[in-house]
Amino acid sequence: MYQKFIITQHGVLKFGHVYLHKDLLSDGEYCQHGGGLWKIDEGRRAILLYGRSFDFGPPYFEEVRRIDWTGVGGKPLPLFFLPHWPNEDELQPVFANRLSM
Repeated sequence: MYQKFIITQHGVLKFGHVYLHKDLLSDGEYCQHGGGLWKIDEGRRAILLYGRSFDFGPPYFEEVRRIDWTGVGGKPLPLFFLPHWPNEDELQPVFANRLSM
């Protein structure tokens, strides 16, 4: 199992421990806005998002409308994207964009 995330057609960022990104989808959902991998950074007390889904493409974080925290234990933590992974020097904050709902 791998720590993966997707962004659904409704802008829900979902986390899980799965083999394939598609395993994160519920009935009727599809992954329109990409996905990638995640890990918990204990030192920063944050979740780091990186990479891209081979099936669904790179993540489009501007499409995130809601974050489903159940796949990471249900507790919200700061989210950061690593655009140049494995280099962890540059962190881009990720949040739910509720303005364009």
